[in-house]
Order: sequence, then structure tokens, then C-alpha cells
Amino acid sequence: MSQYPELSGKVAIVTGAGRPGGLGAAIAQRLAQEGAKVVVADLDTVQEMHAVVQEIIDHGGQAMALPCNMLDGSAVEKLVADTQAAYGGVDILINNAGVGYLMKPIVEMSLDEWDTVLGVNLRGMFAATQAAAKRFIAQGRGGRIVNIASQAAKSGFTHASAYCASKHGVLGLTRVAAIELAQHQVTVNAVCPNHVTTGLGAWQNEYFSKLLGKSVEQYLAEMRARIPLGRAGLTSDTANACAFLCSDQAQYITGEAMNVSGGEEMH
Repeated sequence: MSQYPELSGKVAIVTGAGRPGGLGAAIAQRLAQEGAKVVVADLDTVQEMHAVVQEIIDHGGQAMALPCNMLDGSAVEKLVADTQAAYGGVDILINNAGVGYLMKPIVEMSLDEWDTVLGVNLRGMFAATQAAAKRFIAQGRGGRIVNIASQAAKSGFTHASAYCASKHGVLGLTRVAAIELAQHQVTVNAVCPNHVTTGLGAWQNEYFSKLLGKSVEQYLAEMRARIPLGRAGLTSDTANACAFLCSDQAQYITGEAMNVSGGEEMH
């Protein structure tokens, strides 16, 4: 049963959604459950992208895969144009694509590595926001943009200078876009999850447990202990927040940075 029937027939682009078990895939699947037509966008990992699409179709949803390199502005514009051509419009953009594996001390991180993180996490998000906003304005029926930020958008973490800087920047972009696009009935919000053990999350568990001289099990146990609700995040937690922000129930919410962190992050 659909929780948000108004999402039925809406067209949603979810970037960074081409990895089975990933955050983007979970968001795409959640929107498809509500009846949205979903575009699964990611780098040209055709086999993985089509696995995500096939799972949506197997559960009765509508989806297609479109490759897109978020560092290529023309490719981002083409993503939106191709979605328009295939589904007749665009109603929702979920900016989920990001780089979270380049973790180094400030004194060891190269400028190229810094540029990669900021390029995908912030520049790519701007390009997608701009392209979708132009489409929303031309259509004249409003729209929804949800930016996947992070707990790192509000707090700093060791070895994550580029990542934290990019995610803090996401909140600035979210707030400005919310102000500028409000006149067109386009809402723009951010979701800030804490740690979620996806494929990337598992890599981060290994990296930071080794950095701290602990086993992965000990590292995860200490993580759970500091989270008031007693567990790490699930992909479904963030997916549910996105579905809500895309629904009519959130039509008066814009410019917000919603924590989805089990109480770990409260500001």
C-alpha cells in the first residue's frame, strides 16, 4: 500500500543509485514503491545499474538506468533531458552521488584528491540542481529536490577534510536553492544521515577501525553505544525521509537539513 499516493506517476531522478545495497538504490526503490517512475543514474556500471532497475521492476515498479558522470556538466544536462524524453517530465531530483572513500590527513591529501571529492559531492550536485531547476521552471508545476548530505555536514571528523567541507557546502547550496526556487513551488531540502553500513560504509568501518587500532566489531560496538537509539543507520531510514520530503505532507518544508541519525546529531 502506498503511503504517499500523490507520488504515483511522478518522475524521479536518483543520482549515485547504481550500486545494489547502496543508499541511492534504497531511495530509488522506496520512491518506486510509491508509484514514481525512477531513473537510476550512476557511472557507467551497466551491470550493477540494471540489477537495481530489475529489482524495482520485479517488485512492480517502473525504472530505467541512465549513465552519468557527475563531473561532466554536459552529461548532467543530458541526464535531465533524457529523463524528460523518456518519461515526459521531471518532478523529483535526489542528489545522492558522492565520493566518501578519499580519507587522508590534511597534510597528506593531494589537491587532485580534494578536487575529486568537491567535484562530485558539490560541483556535481550544483550541476544537477541547476539542470533540474530549469526543467521544473519550464514545466510550471513545482518540484522536489532532496540533497543527501551527511552528519559530516554538521560535525567534523578526522581525515575527512574534503568530505566534511563538501557536505557543509551542500547545506549552503540547499539553503540558497530553497530561497531562489520557492517562487516556483520547488522545495529543496537536505537529509543528514549518520553512518550507514553500505559498501562504502563497510570500507569506512575498516579504515577508521584500523586508524583507531580497534577491531571492526569493537569500532561498531562503540558507535552503537554513542547513538541514543542504539544502532547505526539503515538505508531505509534515509529512503523514508526522502519519500516524506517528496510528498505533499512536506510541501511547506524547504531549506531544512534533516538529521536521520538516531539522535547522534541534534543540531
